[in-house]
Amino acid sequence: MTKRILFVFTSANQTLTGASTGWYLPEAAHPYYVLAPHFTVDFASPAGPNPPVDEYSIQTFPDDVGKFLENSEVQKKLSTAKKLSEVNPDNYDAIFYVGGHGPVLDLAVDPVNIQLAFKFYRAGKLVAAVCHGPAALVGVTDESGKSIFAGKPVTGFSNVEEEQVNKVKDVPFLLEDKISSLGGKYEKAAEPWGPKVVIAGNLITGQNPASAHPIGEAILQALQK
Repeated sequence: MTKRILFVFTSANQTLTGASTGWYLPEAAHPYYVLAPHFTVDFASPAGPNPPVDEYSIQTFPDDVGKFLENSEVQKKLSTAKKLSEVNPDNYDAIFYVGGHGPVLDLAVDPVNIQLAFKFYRAGKLVAAVCHGPAALVGVTDESGKSIFAGKPVTGFSNVEEEQVNKVKDVPFLLEDKISSLGGKYEKAAEPWGPKVVIAGNLITGQNPASAHPIGEAILQALQK
């Protein structure tokens, strides 16, 4: 039976400063290219259909527009994305959180999302996230009540990367600081914007847009075991 992966997108379309935001195009597209040939991929977001894509990411990664945003199968998945409240974790083998600044704003504090991720993690299923995607997991605990980051190597968008894109004031917290405050052993690439993927049991995290393809490969390998 074909394994199933749930891609979770943000529904947030504005940052704290009122700038437009959403999910980041290559951080959905690149893992999708890797995984869709092997598994069934479904889409979901807090609000359901048509989660907002970050316009800046469309301008920055034009190659992904034709291959992903204009792909009829992807368009159908986006337009029929489930609400997180409609998702049954029993139907999936893995959950993957797409990045973009949005997850820091909505998924990080969404009780439905936190409970969903908890169920995946507690069941020993693969929980993966890239760039700002790990923000969706900051409220998730293990069965003992400790953060799922505690004592584990974890990555996500770094403080210096946030400073370089001038978005520190747009988000309620910096992901690197938050991971560390929760007891995570934060790791990052040697240079800003370099690819970095960290595997800690059934938790897989990627640092930034350059990590989107490598995290897809890591998820593929983990699910093929």
